[in-house]
Amino acid sequence: MQRRSFIVTSAAGITLAASVRAFSQATSKTAVKTGYAPVNGLNLYYEIHGTGEPLILLHGGLGAGEMFAEILPLLSNSRRAITVDLQAHGRTADINRPMAFESMADDVAALAKHLGIENAEVMGYSLGAGVALRTTVRHANLVRKLVLVSTAFKRDGWYPEILAGMAQMGAGAAESMKQTPMYQMYSRIAPKPADWPVLLSKIGELLRKNYDWSNDVASIKIPTMLVFGDADAIPPTHAVQFFELLGGGKKDGGWDGSGISPARLAILPGLTHYNIFSSPLLASTVTSFLDAQSRTAK
Repeated sequence: MQRRSFIVTSAAGITLAASVRAFSQATSKTAVKTGYAPVNGLNLYYEIHGTGEPLILLHGGLGAGEMFAEILPLLSNSRRAITVDLQAHGRTADINRPMAFESMADDVAALAKHLGIENAEVMGYSLGAGVALRTTVRHANLVRKLVLVSTAFKRDGWYPEILAGMAQMGAGAAESMKQTPMYQMYSRIAPKPADWPVLLSKIGELLRKNYDWSNDVASIKIPTMLVFGDADAIPPTHAVQFFELLGGGKKDGGWDGSGISPARLAILPGLTHYNIFSSPLLASTVTSFLDAQSRTAK
């Protein structure tokens, strides 16, 4: 029983990778604007930080937009950073539909339309990276630049022990996981904290579904950055395969950079799946990519 609890909690860490420090500091941040967008039957909660070109931020599973609180000042310094609480997460109440990457991607596109955004930079972490990828595939005209942090392009890209934990995620783990930072945040901000087991059940169903987005990844032509920690929940070999699907790593870049693809790969030192989302190194790496592409993209 103890080992099962550890495995399930590890899977929860993969869907969120919670940091107690991040959550404790998140409550002190003040958003420029908050609101609820009526999209696809949801009242989707969002926050807007800063001004400028829009950057939509999508959190990990069992989390909320505020998990980016530690790096939001850096990300919103020259951008309008928009955090979103996905279906059944954070301040967005659940509705009677399964949790799926495709439907959450459609929610993101509908939110953009609600806010009058025709195209945006989109960055997702873990579960949110899956949503960001599906948003790019399903709503290609919306996404101008894409950043995917700590995610796999197919289910077996995760380490085997992580897949084992995902297989056991569900409502049965709800009580034991009430000791985690994920639940502490959820109970503080969710419209119906009693829905915690429902969220775990839906997340579990989603995590157990097989997927392979290889063909879709290969079809992405916009500037895309992949970011992983060097001790992530995904092997570096999978990160390289992901990069190659995007057209990267095919040849020497050349002395003048003419051989560089629109894709970028960053493997950040000393970071894991559990702390990368709050690292200033992630923020500086991402903003450098976005700023450089802003100068060169036509």
